[in-house]
Amino acid sequence: MKKKRRSKRSDGENGFSFKIKENERIRANDTAFNSQFNYSDNYIQTSKYTLLSFVPVNLLEQFQRLANFYFLCLLVLQFIPFISSLTPVTTAVPLIGVLLLTAIKDAYDDFQRHRSDSQVNNRKSHVLLNGKSVEERWHKVQVGDIIRMENDQFIAADLLLLTTSEPNGLCYIETAELDGETNLKCRQCLMETAEMGQDEAKIGAFDGEIVCEPPNNHLNKFEGRLTWKGKQYSLDNEKILLRGCVLRNTQWCYGVVIFAGRDTKLMQNSGKTKFKRTSIDRLLNFIILGIVFFLLSMCLFCTIACGVWETVTGQYFRSYLPWDPLIPAEPPAAGSTVIALLIFFSYAIVLNTVVPISLYVSVEVIRLAQSFLINWDQQMYYEKSQTPAKARTTTLNEELGQIEYIFSDKTGTLTQNIMSFNKCSIGGTCYGDVFDATNGEVIEPNENTKTVDFSFNPLHEQTFKFYDQTLVDSNRDQDPTCHEFFRLLALCHTVMPDEKNGKLEYQAQSPDEGALVSAARNFGFVFKARTPDSVTIEVMGKTEVYELLCILDFNNVRKRMSVILRGPNGKIRLYCKGADSIVYDHLQSGNDDIKNKTQEHLNKFAGEGLRTLCLAIRDVDEAYFEDWKERHHEASVSMKSREERLDKLYEEIEQNLTLLGATAIEDKLQDGVPQTIANLAIAGIKIWVLTGDKQETAINIGYSCQLLTDDMVDIFIVDGQNVEDVELQLIKCRESLRGYARSQVQTALSGISDRGYSSSIGGEMEDMACGPELTGIDEDSNTGYALVINGHSLVYALQTKLEKLFLDVGTQCKAVICCRVTPLQKAMVVDLVKKYKQAVTLSIGDGANDVSMIKTAHIGVGISGQEGMQAVLASDYSIAQFRYLERLLLVHGRWSYLRMAKFLRYFFYKNFAFTLCHFWFAFFCGFSAQTVFDPMFISVYNLFYTSLPVLALGIFDQDVNDVNSLKYPKLYTPGHLNLLFNKEEFFRSAVHGCLTSCVLFFIPYGAYFDGASHQGHTTSDHQLIGSVVATILVVVVTVQIALDTAYWTVFNHITIWGSLVWYFALQYFYNFVIGGSYVGSLTKAMGEATFWFTLVLSIVIVMIPVVAWRFYFFDVHPTLADRVRFKQRLPRIRPRKSQDFARTPSARRSRQSLRSGYAFAHQEGFGKLITSGKIMPSSNNAANNNSGSVHSVSTGLASVADQHDGPVSGIFYHPMGENDRSMQPSTRQSHNGSSVQPRASAVAYARTGNNSSRPRLQDPYAITVDLESGGEPALPNTMST
Repeated sequence: MKKKRRSKRSDGENGFSFKIKENERIRANDTAFNSQFNYSDNYIQTSKYTLLSFVPVNLLEQFQRLANFYFLCLLVLQFIPFISSLTPVTTAVPLIGVLLLTAIKDAYDDFQRHRSDSQVNNRKSHVLLNGKSVEERWHKVQVGDIIRMENDQFIAADLLLLTTSEPNGLCYIETAELDGETNLKCRQCLMETAEMGQDEAKIGAFDGEIVCEPPNNHLNKFEGRLTWKGKQYSLDNEKILLRGCVLRNTQWCYGVVIFAGRDTKLMQNSGKTKFKRTSIDRLLNFIILGIVFFLLSMCLFCTIACGVWETVTGQYFRSYLPWDPLIPAEPPAAGSTVIALLIFFSYAIVLNTVVPISLYVSVEVIRLAQSFLINWDQQMYYEKSQTPAKARTTTLNEELGQIEYIFSDKTGTLTQNIMSFNKCSIGGTCYGDVFDATNGEVIEPNENTKTVDFSFNPLHEQTFKFYDQTLVDSNRDQDPTCHEFFRLLALCHTVMPDEKNGKLEYQAQSPDEGALVSAARNFGFVFKARTPDSVTIEVMGKTEVYELLCILDFNNVRKRMSVILRGPNGKIRLYCKGADSIVYDHLQSGNDDIKNKTQEHLNKFAGEGLRTLCLAIRDVDEAYFEDWKERHHEASVSMKSREERLDKLYEEIEQNLTLLGATAIEDKLQDGVPQTIANLAIAGIKIWVLTGDKQETAINIGYSCQLLTDDMVDIFIVDGQNVEDVELQLIKCRESLRGYARSQVQTALSGISDRGYSSSIGGEMEDMACGPELTGIDEDSNTGYALVINGHSLVYALQTKLEKLFLDVGTQCKAVICCRVTPLQKAMVVDLVKKYKQAVTLSIGDGANDVSMIKTAHIGVGISGQEGMQAVLASDYSIAQFRYLERLLLVHGRWSYLRMAKFLRYFFYKNFAFTLCHFWFAFFCGFSAQTVFDPMFISVYNLFYTSLPVLALGIFDQDVNDVNSLKYPKLYTPGHLNLLFNKEEFFRSAVHGCLTSCVLFFIPYGAYFDGASHQGHTTSDHQLIGSVVATILVVVVTVQIALDTAYWTVFNHITIWGSLVWYFALQYFYNFVIGGSYVGSLTKAMGEATFWFTLVLSIVIVMIPVVAWRFYFFDVHPTLADRVRFKQRLPRIRPRKSQDFARTPSARRSRQSLRSGYAFAHQEGFGKLITSGKIMPSSNNAANNNSGSVHSVSTGLASVADQHDGPVSGIFYHPMGENDRSMQPSTRQSHNGSSVQPRASAVAYARTGNNSSRPRLQDPYAITVDLESGGEPALPNTMST
């Protein structure tokens, strides 16, 4: 089977990239010629194992895990009799259990891959052999074969399209398996090959030679050349059908295979995704390493102690405790030394359970269950598109609760990506504003505003709304500039027209283009049809046909597109639209008045948050165009630097343009975005918006979504044109930030001094280090600074010289907006924060231009929006709306982190409590490595007796419910501060386990020392003590997890109390039915009162300090979670509601930029396809939306909604005057300026005493209740206004 090719492979960003010096050479229907190049066949294999290789390969993979390999070494040591005091079963049972569970999971996953491979490889296709169609399976298809495909069939390999059933060589494909997009795409073959039709004799005789690029992972790019009958033809992506696509609405087509098997672009993009590990995973590896060193330290101590004991005492008891024959009897010191050395390995075996073998399996089970809970959450289900939230990975859930930085795209992520034509500027005149009839001021349209009547146009759209009648009047008055403006919108695009049920519909590559063509249609310039060489429009009822000479398509570098047309009058004209920063550079000199007025209008549109672009035209001389067209053809068939040569030609002809005007399109915010951003900011998460829009547009969207607020001290604008300017601006920003920080500290210190502030409050938030609350500073989370930086300045800021300065400034700001950035710059910004900050990052986006950013961050979230599914396919989690990110982080992320932290703390606690009992027993057995427990108990302690309760804790536990998790966002803060599980918390758990083991061993030891039953039987034997200690251990750790469980479900009750029942049942079954060595010892012990006294005493001694400690901190130093949980448990307290209104764009806007944004999607249009084929019908109507959103200036303090998806404001408390020590709720301003008074006053728990005493600063988070009047407990405010 041929799988190799002569190539050098290297890792690429999206799978694999290939570096091959020679281009591919393929000759159709010539197997002998193609075989010399050793091309890959069409067989694919994504599975990892076979029946013969599964066991060795899977075991090899599993033993690459350090924990598994460690236990394998211990198992080998246990087979050495004079080393091990334990049967190998104690290690073999848990090790085999872990290996078996993992192997079953791996086998199931690989079985599914085998089934998928078999299904794909055995699909049938029709191959032309000797001029006849023969049915072949996919895996037998070779490069150079010509295959026939029929409607609704998957395409077997990457093909050059030769001929189709549709007119003019068209065919339609669905690319959902490649990029997630379900809308049909059009492909077209060369007209010269299309003439063969389905004549299999002619097709079988086709001997064209193809020279093309080597295999790569670029789905939207292909360069090649076909040589046939002495002529050369240019090949591009519009003539290629890729493997994985489905043929639609086309009866049949033929194509020649150019890439097969793993060389196809589908397989090239299926390379290994970079494995992401959570911070807890990295911490666990460090902790496990530390535990191993701790184990070795204990073994070393026991080794030394054993040597001392054998030398001092043991050598004199050899008659009763004979040494092994391998041990030298003389001199005794030598024998003692050998025994001590062997004891080292013996204790390594006995104490091995301090390294938890089942930890990793338990963690994976918990993460899997948490992923299902995310998938099943109905409150993150988007009814409109029937899209649920989906966890596409099971390894990152707790990381969702530790996010500190969010990097977000704007268009389609914060906004709806549904465009509506809002305003425009034509010939220096602005249209679209609505004026108040009384005072002549510009107002925002609302539901009562009268819309323009377009009934004069029979083809107008009912959903289109425009409010300025003057534009319609100018258009109907035959204003030449207006006509040319809308004629450009109707002609310069790559939209596809179609008629469905008698209605004209458009299919556009981007919502922007659809909105512009739709606007032209409603104003009387209707795009009706296109062919490969013509465009037909209807102007005020009259049909105009334009000859299409060339399309200069859009790309991310050009940021513009143009069409060259020959009008009905025979003249050639170029129509261009694009980003104003680009178009203005290509305008002819003169007409400064129109340029200046249009620029003013562009700034005005951008200030309103609208997406803008400029329109321009140029008349082209006939002779010049013919010369240019010839050079264009030569560049299009070139195999070297094709794109660069074409770009130079485009640049040449797009000069000396005449400005017509500009358009302004509105992209409305998604529902709930302002509340979501406000709540995430309160939670301590910093949000960076990375967008391709211009500065003014981004700033005003920032105000709309509450990323920027009027409460901010200032907004830094970095727009330097060179590295020196950027550095100077960043230094000034840093100095301002430092000055602000110093002033805040001085203000806080002076306030603390004046109020007699006690520093003890700093310890009150043990797991709620929320910043201001710890220092007594009541700081609004929306105050501070924001940073706005342009793309050209970002180029310098990301250089090695300035990157740390830029990061220092950015991370000290409350919000950062990067404008006009490329997809690569987005990824570089994310990587910069990851590189220098010990913080967890999250990227969220909806388009293909966000994929690199999503893959770079610790966690990638994709939004299934209007730009296809590329972002979702590359993400770790997918949601339908940005507002669901709040619930994903503040509920599921926080719960997952809380559960995992609790699970790990308890897991290490119970293992230390269990294992160290052997260590204490060593002091009473001469350090002989004798175990205190039954070997079978050691084997199943983690597997059967204590595994299910801790799993239930890790899956179902929650400190507060989802409503309160959203209502009080600051509950999230412990996560990104990593407070619930860290090295200190692990050390506490280990010490707790160590102390518990002391009690568990020494209390029973003291109780049974020289003990006897009422019948005179001794009760101080080894087996009875071991059974008693084991039983008390299981009871104590079960009671401990019952104390740790904050949220009880049926599963918790079954697993916790069922574990106790299961312990006793399994003990009796093993000892009495199977015949264990400890048979009868537990029964004997339980028949005596001493056992029950010892059990109760041990539980009391172990649990009373834990309960007292927790009660003390809950009563004296409660955390915010404690207070919320207390409120949650009081059913008579009803949640307080507050006014809810969204922040609207602020009047405080900067006017630093003179460039406006560009409204195109970041992908190429249908340009090449249109010029190379015939009529292309479309399938979808262009997105169209109502215009005229309300923009108002916020004059009051914003409060937040008391809803499940948004927080409820609480009450601010402040100390009153000398004569009133109670804490009174502060008054808040509503959006209409009226005073909003809280429902109930509240005073401190302590009754007011001496009025003359000095007022004491109260904890801003304290639950307060009026004890005099029997008032209800009041929860403190946890939100900033």
